[in-house]
Amino acid sequence: MTHYSHIIGWGKYVPPDILTNFDLEKMVDTTDEWIRTRTGVRERRILKDPEESTATMATRAARDALAKARVDPDDLDLIIVASSSPDYAFPATACLVQDALGASHAGAYDLSAACSGFVYGLAMAHGQIVAGLANTVLVIGSETLSRLIDWSDRNTCVLFGDGAGAVVVQGSDQPGGFLTAELGSDGSGGDLLIVPASGTRHPTTMKTVANGDHYIKMGGREVFRFAVRVMADATRRVVAQAGLALEDIDWIIPHQANVRIIQSSIVKHLKFPAERVYMNLDRYGNTSTASIPLALVDAIEEKKLKPGDNIVFVGFGGGLTWAAAVVQWGVPVPKPPLSFQKQMDLAIHYRWAAIQSFIRRWRRRILGFFLGSPDTETTTEKVSSQLDKVGDQVAKVSRQIHKGEEMNNQQESNNEEE
Repeated sequence: MTHYSHIIGWGKYVPPDILTNFDLEKMVDTTDEWIRTRTGVRERRILKDPEESTATMATRAARDALAKARVDPDDLDLIIVASSSPDYAFPATACLVQDALGASHAGAYDLSAACSGFVYGLAMAHGQIVAGLANTVLVIGSETLSRLIDWSDRNTCVLFGDGAGAVVVQGSDQPGGFLTAELGSDGSGGDLLIVPASGTRHPTTMKTVANGDHYIKMGGREVFRFAVRVMADATRRVVAQAGLALEDIDWIIPHQANVRIIQSSIVKHLKFPAERVYMNLDRYGNTSTASIPLALVDAIEEKKLKPGDNIVFVGFGGGLTWAAAVVQWGVPVPKPPLSFQKQMDLAIHYRWAAIQSFIRRWRRRILGFFLGSPDTETTTEKVSSQLDKVGDQVAKVSRQIHKGEEMNNQQESNNEEE
């Protein structure tokens, strides 16, 4: 049985539109200096395209992570999406990602633990792997918080941004990787960071909309005190559980909520060197579940990490929740870029995934239109079988086209060599 799990691929996506502090000065009673000194944020990304969502950003980050991991979507066993801003109450955003990726063998579910969600997701992936229930798991943190923000409330609108980060976690016999984690919660503080309406406790009505109850509400001072205490304590405990000392930790990558929280909890309380605490919240703001994977990807791209480094991921969030994990990094970075042929293979796979999704949707509609209630099960099975054959034929033609492209590419390559 596999006893270890390693992060073998990583990816991110942030929207192209940037909202700076100077832009916010024109919207609410605030200043660039006030925002920077109190939060550390200079700008954040905002998802403006109405056709884009938490799921589409998650899919983009996932494709990036799969490409870096050299893992085909069909090899995924499980997809976990951590989000506080899912596309729907149901279906799960993870299911939308599974369909978009064409991950035909993957289970999928959403995880709701607010800003702690990504670390929760890593722990769930590790548990599935060591239990022998999965070998390759995609963990994503994706948020479109800009659509849950009251842009007239300066206490919250200056903090949050949109984006997505993803990692591929795979089982291995090689020691290292995910070492340990601590997951915690204190539901008595659930009202301190909350979206009051749009759930079953307070369904959306004209009154809740008029009151702005579908926006994020936060008790800033209470959350600040909670975060400072719990991030330091959780880090200290999880490092000890891993059989390490703080001196053995090379990097701490915390939830990117507020620079003062990070400085007070990690640098001051733990006396951990500030230069080994990775921060990028000045560029993205608080992206909730996406903040730690976004920071991880940026740290990798900046060549901060090296094989053997001990890394702590630690976060807190609504719930109230907290989570910390120790990971021993084992992947040399950067990886060489994908070959042109592999890029073409993936592009064809994702295009074919969209075609397959279209076929399945229409098959269900046709069966429903012609057969209505499935009283005649035998007839339904026959029609479904015929539609499956049509789909298989389309797949066969697609593979032939793909094979022809490969032969053409190979011929071109041979000609160039000659």
